[in-house]
Amino acid sequence: MFRELKYLDEAIEEAEAAARWYAERSGSAATGFADEIDIAIAAIEQNPDAWPQYDHGTRHYLLRRYPFSVVYRVEPRRILIVAVAHGHRRPAYWKSRLQKPG
Repeated sequence: MFRELKYLDEAIEEAEAAARWYAERSGSAATGFADEIDIAIAAIEQNPDAWPQYDHGTRHYLLRRYPFSVVYRVEPRRILIVAVAHGHRRPAYWKSRLQKPG
């Protein structure tokens, strides 16, 4: 079943902020981070139910080499990327985003 892939603006901002942070320290780290995000999104899009259920009706894909996860919700017609969450932030800080129309 095809589902549209949709990103909340906050998730895009988080990914961009993390990429900038890595770029300030190492070009190769920034490239690696971007590559891992691309791999995560492609895998989620291909098989969204493969990753474990998480808080508030979401699922999450843990990046392998970076302390981030892609938090998303599978809906009947779309996959909603809710957050690109750092593993050391307060848990479920992004949950209020689920209340917004997306």
